[in-house]
Amino acid sequence: MRGESIKYKIPSLTVDIFIYNENHEFILIQRKNPPFEGSWALPGGFVDYGETTENAAIREAKEETSIDIESVELFKVYSDPDRDPRRHTVSIIYLAHGNFDDAKADDDAKDIGVFSFDVLKERKLAFDHESILTDIKKHLEEN
Repeated sequence: MRGESIKYKIPSLTVDIFIYNENHEFILIQRKNPPFEGSWALPGGFVDYGETTENAAIREAKEETSIDIESVELFKVYSDPDRDPRRHTVSIIYLAHGNFDDAKADDDAKDIGVFSFDVLKERKLAFDHESILTDIKKHLEEN
């Protein structure tokens, strides 16, 4: 097989950011574009080539919410090949704090809102974000 070109399919790398305050209220954006257009989601997006995932989280939070996040903490990685209908993505989830007064929908966000875990069932969530938010809620309750 020497000399043959082998092509590999590689998942795309994304980040999602759970921006929250001391009352465990958090920011969700309403998606402007497919997939899941009109659904609510954690702010996030694709990691650019040459960019760290931490910097991607900071950039995506700013682009979609206008919030400068701080205290960025790695939470968990989600890699189900079916989590995004476009292609296989691996998402690194970060927890962060930010000033909600700066919140403004921008870039791929149609709208932005501050939510509590109590109202999650009332919203249509994109991707696997309901599962992610359930895991984060459990984490915050335990810590």
